[in-house]
Amino acid sequence: MRLKRSIFLFTVLLFISSEFAFSQGYKVKTIVIDAGHGGGKPGAAGSYSKEKNVALQVALRLGKKFEDEMPEVKILYTRKTDVDVDFYKRAEIANDAKADIFISIHCNSMPDRRVVAGYTKGKRGKKIPRYAYVKNSSTSGTETFVAGTHRLNEQDVAIRENADIKLEKNYKQNYDGYDPNDPETFIILSLFKSTFRDKSLKLARLIQDNYTNDNKRVNRGVKEQGILILQRVGMPAVLTEIGFISNPAEENYMNSASGQSEIVNAIFDAVKKYKKQTEVN
Repeated sequence: MRLKRSIFLFTVLLFISSEFAFSQGYKVKTIVIDAGHGGGKPGAAGSYSKEKNVALQVALRLGKKFEDEMPEVKILYTRKTDVDVDFYKRAEIANDAKADIFISIHCNSMPDRRVVAGYTKGKRGKKIPRYAYVKNSSTSGTETFVAGTHRLNEQDVAIRENADIKLEKNYKQNYDGYDPNDPETFIILSLFKSTFRDKSLKLARLIQDNYTNDNKRVNRGVKEQGILILQRVGMPAVLTEIGFISNPAEENYMNSASGQSEIVNAIFDAVKKYKKQTEVN
């Protein structure tokens, strides 16, 4: 009940304050760039690199491009080094700054596949399968997420990205009893998503369009999931998965200077277009 009550009150206040702000004229003046994971939370791993490091490299490059080419916009980072920043602190950075956009950078990954490697004989000659695990290295592409719920069996990314919370001290107190293993949490937290849903979706679609049209990447689409960091920030927010670190070709791409430059340009140009389309005088 405490979680439901806290979320309800927060949502009402957020809706009122955001509606007032937008009616006064929405401007993109502050952007928070969030490099996913960090420190003792490495995220997904490829054959030679870790998600936390790739995300940080891209986040810093993106921030530098904004600072160089859009100096009128203030850029803040949730981390600039390999440190562990709790989810609620990342949200606090954005909320305290009254940011206008929140962009979280992540790498995707596919779990190993279980395959039948042979059979052994059991009682009465019955065949018993023997399993092995092989790398799922063929899946590729980009996808960008906004806060949402949809069907519980489609919350795979949300469950994976929210898992870091359990590594934080006192996570139940910090998140009002939130349990990342409880699917009902995704339904409760859906109250957060409504206020900034349209703007978040607009930005997410622009990012995906650039990945697809400019970078010629596989488009896995824009999706809504119960990702906690997106639920807790009071502004349009996206989490973009820039490629599959479990895919050797994409791991090389995301670690290369040219690949990171393409990714940064796609996000930057999307924000530039979003800014032009949504700002109200």
